[in-house]
Amino acid sequence: MKLSTLRWNIFIAIAGLMLFIPFLGSVHLFDWDEINFAEAAREMILTGDYSHVQINFQPFWEKPPLFLWMQVISMKFFGINEFAARFPNAICGVATLLVLFNIGSKLYNTNFGLLWVLSYAGSLLPQFYFRSGIIDPWFNLFIFLGIYQAIIYTSPDKENRLKNLFLSAVFIGLGILTKGPVALLIFGLCVVFYLLAKEGSWYIISLSHFLLFSFLVLLTGFSWFIIEVLSGRQEVVIEFIEYQIRLFSQGESGHGQPFYYHFIILLFGCFPVSILFFLSFKRSDTDNQVQRHFKVWMQIMFWVVLVLFSMVTTKIVHYSSLTYFPLTFLGAWVAIKISADEIVWRTRNSFALLAIGGLVALVLTSLQFVENFKEKIIALNIIKDEFAVANIMSKVEWSGYEFFTGILLFSGVIAFVFCVKLRLFEKGFYLLLLSSMLATWFASLLIVPKAEQYTQRAAIDFYESLKDKDCYVETLDFKSYAYLFYSDKQRPNNPISLELKWLLKGEIDKPVYFVSKNTKETQILHYNPQLEVLYRKNGFVFYRRKN
Repeated sequence: MKLSTLRWNIFIAIAGLMLFIPFLGSVHLFDWDEINFAEAAREMILTGDYSHVQINFQPFWEKPPLFLWMQVISMKFFGINEFAARFPNAICGVATLLVLFNIGSKLYNTNFGLLWVLSYAGSLLPQFYFRSGIIDPWFNLFIFLGIYQAIIYTSPDKENRLKNLFLSAVFIGLGILTKGPVALLIFGLCVVFYLLAKEGSWYIISLSHFLLFSFLVLLTGFSWFIIEVLSGRQEVVIEFIEYQIRLFSQGESGHGQPFYYHFIILLFGCFPVSILFFLSFKRSDTDNQVQRHFKVWMQIMFWVVLVLFSMVTTKIVHYSSLTYFPLTFLGAWVAIKISADEIVWRTRNSFALLAIGGLVALVLTSLQFVENFKEKIIALNIIKDEFAVANIMSKVEWSGYEFFTGILLFSGVIAFVFCVKLRLFEKGFYLLLLSSMLATWFASLLIVPKAEQYTQRAAIDFYESLKDKDCYVETLDFKSYAYLFYSDKQRPNNPISLELKWLLKGEIDKPVYFVSKNTKETQILHYNPQLEVLYRKNGFVFYRRKN
C-alpha cells in the first residue's frame, strides 16, 4: 500500500468513526427491527445460550445468529443499551467506506475512490443505516464483497482465480449466516444475468469450481442451520423457510406496497446520487476493459436487487438497501465523466437536482413547524388513523435549530449549480456531497430523536418504569418487542406466563400490565372487563389487571 493511500485510509477511518459513533446511543431503539435484534442478543446473554435465537425466551426463526453475535460481543463491552446495539453497524460503516475507497482507487484512481466514499456517506439513507441497529448493513457488505470477488474471478485479465472463488463463497456464506439464503439468491441471479449479458461466457465457471464454491457456501452459510437440525431443532429451520416464503409471496406485517415503492425510496432516500444515476447509462470510450467489466456487474447488481424486491409482496424501506453499492458507484462514475467532459451535464439535470433537493430540504426544514400547526393539520381531517393523530398531538420540545438541516442540504445544491455555470464540476460534486453528508448527520442528531418521541416514547417510558418491578407486561393487539427490551424482562420461572390468555384470565401470581393502541381500546375493554385503564398518552393506552 502506497504511503498516500495509507494516509487516506487512516483519514477515512477516523472520519468514519466521527461520522457514525457520536450520539449513537442518544435515541431509544426503534420498534420493530432495531429492538428485535437487540432483544435477541440480550436474551442470549441472559440465558447463556448463544447457539439458539430466542425472542421472549421462545425459539425465533426469522433470522440466523451472526449479527446477533456481533451485538452480544458489543453488549459485553458496553452493556445492554442502545449504543451497544448500534455499535456493530458503526464499525460496518467504517469498513464499508474503506472498502469503497480501496476498490475505487484500484479501479480508477484516488479521486474516484474518494468520490465513491462521499457518494455513499453523502446520501441520506446509506449514512443513516450505519447509525442504526438493523441487520442490513453487514448483510449488504458481505453480499457486495462476494460479488466483488466474483467480478475479479470473471475479469478478462485474471488468471489465478481460485483465491477469488474461495473469498466469494465465504462472503456469500457470511451473508447467509447474517440474514438467510436470500444472499445466495441475489448472488446467483447476478451471476446468471452476467452470463446472459456476456454471450459465450458460460465456460468461465468450470464444474470443479462450481462444486467447490457450493461446498464452501454450504460449509460457511448453512453451518448454523445444519447444527440446528442435528440438535433436534429442525422445526426452527422449517419455520425459517416458511417465513422467507411468506416475505416473498404475502404482505408480511402490513408492509405490502405498490411495485414502484423502492424506486421512490431510492430517488429521495439516495439523493443526491440518485439524480446522477440517470446519466450512468452512457458508455465511456476511455474506460478500459476491466473498468467496463466492473460497471456491467454494478448495473446488473442494481437492477437485480431493485426488481427482485419490487416484485416481492413484502416491501420495507431497507429491503432495497443493497442497491446503495452499485447506485453510489454509478453516481461517482458519472461525476468523474462529467468532470472529464465525457458526459454533458444539461440544464434539465440541474432542474431535477433543484426539484428533488428542494423537496427534501423543504421537508427537513418544515418538520419543526409541524408542532405549531398540528391542530390545524388535524382539523383538516386528512389523517384518518386515530393512532397517528394521537402521535402527532404528542408534546415534543423542538430546539428551533432543526431547520438548519434542510438549509445546509439545499445550500450544497445551490453551490453545485453555481459551480456548473463556472464549469467547476469536480469542486461542485465535492460541495454537494459534503453538504448532504453533514445535513444527514445533523438530521440524525436533531430530528430523529423528535420522531422517536412522537411515535413510541410514551410506551417506552412506561416499560422502563416497570424495569425493577416484579410484574408481567404485555402488549394487546399490536406487535412489539419494546416491552421485552425496555422492561428488562427476565427468563420466566413459570412458562405459562408466556401465554397471553393466562395473563388475561389465569390465576396470576403478580401484577400484570398491558399496553394497546387507542384504536383497540373499546374492543379490549369490552372483552376484558378485568382490565382498568391507568392512563392514555400519545396514542397508547396503559392497563393494569384488577385481579
